[in-house]
This record gives sequence, structure tokens and C-alpha cells, in this order.
Amino acid sequence: MPRDPAIVVRRAEVRDADAIAATYALPRAVAGTLQLPFPSTPKWAKWIAEIAVDDHMLVAEVDGAVVGNLGLQPASKSSRRRHAGSIGIAVRDDWHRRGVGSALLRAGIDLADNWIGYSRLELTVYTDNAPALALYRKFGFEIEGTARRYALRDGRLVDAYMMARHVSGSGEHAENGGSGARPA
Repeated sequence: MPRDPAIVVRRAEVRDADAIAATYALPRAVAGTLQLPFPSTPKWAKWIAEIAVDDHMLVAEVDGAVVGNLGLQPASKSSRRRHAGSIGIAVRDDWHRRGVGSALLRAGIDLADNWIGYSRLELTVYTDNAPALALYRKFGFEIEGTARRYALRDGRLVDAYMMARHVSGSGEHAENGGSGARPA
């Protein structure tokens, strides 16, 4: 079986807006996020061009094509939550289970842990998204709660898990009282 080409993760640029909009136009990507169908390329271009100083958007690129993206931003504007960041991720439907999500999360976690200093990363995932749950668990995220009837998806209100990953003051993943090593 041929190996997939190398995945390069980099900061998003305005020129990526078409590819990001195209990702969110795909059925699995829109079903797994809070994005609406029929995304607008100009909306994404404007968002990237005017991104807030504390917000970060990364893209995964393979052979020059953007195949996924990750957003990392403060979880809240409250000074008392400066330690917490929030992650959102989308992968193009034809690139699921090929390492794109892992590459994006690895880069996002490195940015959060080693450059921004977040000690808590939060995300929300639909309870029926088993592949995403497995990915997040692989990187040390744990379910902290369930939001019932969280979002409207295809005419139905669906549940979501609130997940988080904690890092101790020493930079170690805070699983098991801070004794666990950070995921590779």
C-alpha cells in the first residue's frame, strides 16, 4: 500500500480561504462542526485577514493542497480564564484517518503548551463522532461532561461532549495527578 505524502502544518493565510470553505462544504466536515452548509470563501478570507492577535489558525497541507485546519483561541475573554484555550478542527472528508487530525493536533498542542502557556485545552465533540473521540483521547483529552441537545444538525438536536486536556505547571500532561507524560 503506498504511503501518504508528508503532511505540512503551517499558519493559515488568506490564500487558503477557498480550500477551507471547500472543506466545510463537505458532508462529514459540516456534520462534525458547528459550521453551516454553503460556506463563504470571502467570509473565511476576511476572518483570516483580520484574525485576532490571540487567535491562531493552522492548516494541514499535502502536496500544496490544504486538507484540514485547526483553530486555537482563548476559551474566554475573562482574565480568570487566561490559562484555558479552545480548539476546533476540521479535516477534508477524503483525508480522514490518514494522519491529518493527528498532525494538526500535535502542532496545536505544541503551540498551546510551549508557546502560549495554556494549561487547559477545551473542545466540544458530538457524542456520535467515534473517530474524533478516539483522536482526542489519543492526545490526552478527557470527557468532562455532556451537553444534551447541544446543536441542531440536519434537523435534529444532538448531544455533545465537553472534553479537556490539562497540563501541570511542569509542562507534563496532568493525567493521573500530573504524573503522566505528554502524548508523542
